[in-house]
Amino acid sequence: MFDKLHTGRRSFIGMVAAVVSLTGILGAWPAVAQQAQTQAKEFRVGWQKGSNLAILKARGNLDKRLNAAGVKVTWIEFTAGPQMLEGLNVGSIDFACVGETPPVFAQAAGAALVYVANEPPAPNAEKILVPKNSPIKSVAELQGKRIVLNKGSNVHYLLLRGLERAGLKYADAKVIYLPPPEARVAFESGDVDAWVIWDPFAQAAIGQIGARELLGGKDAGVENYNFYLSTASFSKNHPEVLQWALEEIRVAGDWTISNFGDAAKILAPQIGLSEEITRDALQHYGYGVTYPLADKVIANQQAIADAFHELKLIPKQLDVQSVVWKP
Repeated sequence: MFDKLHTGRRSFIGMVAAVVSLTGILGAWPAVAQQAQTQAKEFRVGWQKGSNLAILKARGNLDKRLNAAGVKVTWIEFTAGPQMLEGLNVGSIDFACVGETPPVFAQAAGAALVYVANEPPAPNAEKILVPKNSPIKSVAELQGKRIVLNKGSNVHYLLLRGLERAGLKYADAKVIYLPPPEARVAFESGDVDAWVIWDPFAQAAIGQIGARELLGGKDAGVENYNFYLSTASFSKNHPEVLQWALEEIRVAGDWTISNFGDAAKILAPQIGLSEEITRDALQHYGYGVTYPLADKVIANQQAIADAFHELKLIPKQLDVQSVVWKP
């Protein structure tokens, strides 16, 4: 065909047909290449009980969407964000949803992660709690007190900002690091003076044992974004799988907003809480996935990283912008 085309012995109609055919082949090439990028056989999702991804898992829409494309969805449970991002770092999962601080600690540890998307800020979903009968009435009174939290979780920054606003330094408090279940035991037994925790754990402590809110995220001036993250390799090789996942997360979020009661029925048994407490916790979160990350979101995350570096809680200066996914 090309020999005839070059020697000019083809008719005008034949030349047009050849050009159209060649254009079709070349035009299809990017689509073929793009399709090859969606050929992941498995999508491993990290999730926590009581989370938005728990609703997505229960409703099954992500599994249905990806199974139709030949991709198996595997759900792997974690107790908290830092542990989940450790899973991301060692390659046991491809996708995770955590608060603001876990990605900072993970990036500082050398994890090859990328920020894929974020949800709206949810400052009301995290709190500093004190026991029901505690004499402590203000954050300033936490000086020298024992405060428990999950190291590297979103509430780690809440404590930092809360102490700062009260005129205290981070070193002025005795910070103890425990995951939520153990922290609840220590808090309830009186081994610690305050607990910095997120919902639904915070709402559970308030509703079940009368814990008192000393400071909320909004009053501390924190944003408390939730982030969706993946690995650098997965986001590069399978970007459309991430986009499909985000689309289904958005659908699940819209459903939750319209059905807080039904969403609570899904989550309450998972976390051993009443539907009423679970519904209250759900209403403290933001819904609506946004990607790529906006400049103000990146700036907020950079400020958190800088604050932890200044306190020497992470070993090096970070550049958050460098690990933001650009689909």
